[in-house]
Amino acid sequence: MEKFGDSLKGRGAAFNPDNPYSRTRLDATEIDGIDEALTVDPKTEILWDHPSKVVNKITSPDLPMAYSVNPYQGCEHGCAYCYARNAHSYWGLSAGLDFERKIIVKQGVPDRLREHLDKKSWKARPIMFSGNTDCYQPLERSLELTRQCLEVLAEYRNPVGIITKNALVLRDLPILKQMAELGLVHVHVSITTLDESLRRSLEPRTSTAKQRLRIIRELSEAGIPTGVMIGPVIPGLNHHEIPKILKESAEAGAVQAGYTFVRLNGDVGAVFEAWIREAYPDRAEKVLGQIREAHGGKLSDSRFGVRMRGEGKMAESIQRLFRMFREKYFSGRSMPEYDLSHFRRPDKGQLSLF
Repeated sequence: MEKFGDSLKGRGAAFNPDNPYSRTRLDATEIDGIDEALTVDPKTEILWDHPSKVVNKITSPDLPMAYSVNPYQGCEHGCAYCYARNAHSYWGLSAGLDFERKIIVKQGVPDRLREHLDKKSWKARPIMFSGNTDCYQPLERSLELTRQCLEVLAEYRNPVGIITKNALVLRDLPILKQMAELGLVHVHVSITTLDESLRRSLEPRTSTAKQRLRIIRELSEAGIPTGVMIGPVIPGLNHHEIPKILKESAEAGAVQAGYTFVRLNGDVGAVFEAWIREAYPDRAEKVLGQIREAHGGKLSDSRFGVRMRGEGKMAESIQRLFRMFREKYFSGRSMPEYDLSHFRRPDKGQLSLF
């Protein structure tokens, strides 16, 4: 296990769990046998990938959309609980600091997306962005892959769903507004906590809660259907905030609300446990115990239909709390259906004759 001592500023992980697919590991040991923290360059490193396709079919029954696009693998947001961390292991990297610091960028995503939409077999279906990592993470500000993909989707009039926790989404408000006028876009804003001290530690490079409520407000005022996703709900840490998050999101204009219960699958469990023992040592055992109680004695449950809701008294209590206040603040509101009738393939001149 590659250790770095205390948490690095702006990072959710302070170490790299061993990659379960690798036969080698890296340690730092002084001559006298005393382990010392490695000196780490905290800057983000870009690793370029050149995929042949970027539209992936989602097979999980827990996710409402059938297709997804993820321009980035790894995420600078550095959320300590992020389930996507484990995917980094398949690239020979670690789910820990590597996930936040070594970002795989899928070059040519807009072109691959266009190629997919041009297939005769493709029928208009919503495509989800941020099904794995946030499509508006910090690198998007300069690379603009998500923006370019939205321009392609708008050109073809193909529906899109977005979930993000970054105010950078407001940069693309003109494109989203254009698509919303045709019923082609849904946006969900992820809000985990309204407590800034918790947010800074748990989600170090994300937009503030105040900014996320601003996202909901500005998108809603522009006519873009916007919802809130409380996730993950962590018992003993943020579950008591559910009523207030729902209230403030509804006041900002959200028309739909959902939540997910924390699940610490694979190496995410080690990253989160190290984080909470350092950030909240007084309540770490209680929180971890309640998470295990909701997942059959483990930090995660892989069963579809259960893994994102949990079981047991605490999970049921959270579910009742959420339903009660969703009914109070979101009664009569709903996310409109996508309009699939507008899909078109752009005219490519004489090529269209063949």
